[in-house]
Amino acid sequence: MSEPIPAEIKLRKASRVLEVSFDDGHLFQLPFEYLRVHSPSAEVKGHGPGQEVLVLGKEGVGIRAVEPVGQYAVKLVFDDGHDTGLYTWKYLYELGRDREANWSKYLARKAAAGRGAPRDK
Repeated sequence: MSEPIPAEIKLRKASRVLEVSFDDGHLFQLPFEYLRVHSPSAEVKGHGPGQEVLVLGKEGVGIRAVEPVGQYAVKLVFDDGHDTGLYTWKYLYELGRDREANWSKYLARKAAAGRGAPRDK
């Protein structure tokens, strides 16, 4: 199976989602907060398994820019200053495909940290 390739990427600031359509017909609407707390950066992912950081307080985060990186990724520039994660086409696809499961795990980790009741996203 070949790597998924975006056909179109739209920054929807009013609805606070990044809309990504892929060449296989899948269309994903990825909320800004979801993208920020699942950044592929070392700041969030750490440098190995078990080093992930629980990112909190990003409910109102915005995306200022979507910058292409070669033919394989984009860099998202968030309005909180975060801009170090490279979102490859494969990672964006996985984020869209696994959004419900990823978000549920995030909300559970957030609740376990005593950071409020789970919210739907």
